[in-house]
Amino acid sequence: QVQLVESGGGLVQAGGSLRLSCAASGRTFSSYAMGWFRQAPGKEREFVAAMTRSAGSTYYADSVKGRFTISGDNAKNTVYLQLNSLKPEDTAVYYCAVKLRDGDLANSRGYDYWGQGTQVTVSS
Repeated sequence: QVQLVESGGGLVQAGGSLRLSCAASGRTFSSYAMGWFRQAPGKEREFVAAMTRSAGSTYYADSVKGRFTISGDNAKNTVYLQLNSLKPEDTAVYYCAVKLRDGDLANSRGYDYWGQGTQVTVSS
């Protein structure tokens, strides 16, 4: 029903910036929120940021607050994640996801659709 296509990942030096994009297609009109998660090898997937569709409310993990910014364009059905002041510990595969129902935005198990992920690598 919903397909997510990500882009924007890459290799960047510490202190640099990247802008990730997630374009959604299909029947997304009933979506409650879109979010970003990341997963490094050997670690669990962790919450990064989320944004509700109706109100545009944003939420961030403490580890990225002040450095990352989530934004969206409902008309384009696209969500962005601006990554600034990148650190090596930000290195991970970044996933966008769609959550249909309300609930805990930081819980990955509450999301219904997932993108393929895009690799972000931050070098020292």
